[in-house]
Amino acid sequence: MNAVVQNILVRKNFVVNAPVAHTFKTFTEHFNAWWPRSHHIGDQGFTAIIEPRAGGRWFEKLDDGRECDWGSVVAWEPPSRLLLTWDLDSNFQYNPELGTEVEVLFIAETPERTRVEFEHRKLERYGDKAEAMRATFDSQGGWTGILAEFAKAAEAERA
Repeated sequence: MNAVVQNILVRKNFVVNAPVAHTFKTFTEHFNAWWPRSHHIGDQGFTAIIEPRAGGRWFEKLDDGRECDWGSVVAWEPPSRLLLTWDLDSNFQYNPELGTEVEVLFIAETPERTRVEFEHRKLERYGDKAEAMRATFDSQGGWTGILAEFAKAAEAERA
């Protein structure tokens, strides 16, 4: 009998008090400004970058010029959708074969409010570490806290 693959994911939905185009731009173009300095692969001195196109990369560029890939940009649909691969294994080392996905939808609720629907999925690709990785990603030190910082940055830029 074949085992059914379980869809393991982290989902976050929240509202940002800023227009949809501004919210998308803060997430993508100002990524380095809100990404926590404690979340890095290489040295702490880095710039976090999302290349603005399908086929681009998201990565950190270290102060010494070295680059550490995190994944790739699958869909770039401003200002409504961003789909990335997250290719960091359970040791947070780059593995282009991993292919978990981070999708972010930006939905205008009003001209000044954006609902953000965030999903990090395909976590079952971590195998026997899938549940531990889901718990890590779903924690205050993971996407919960990271996305709170993003929302705060998007709203602060509006003030």
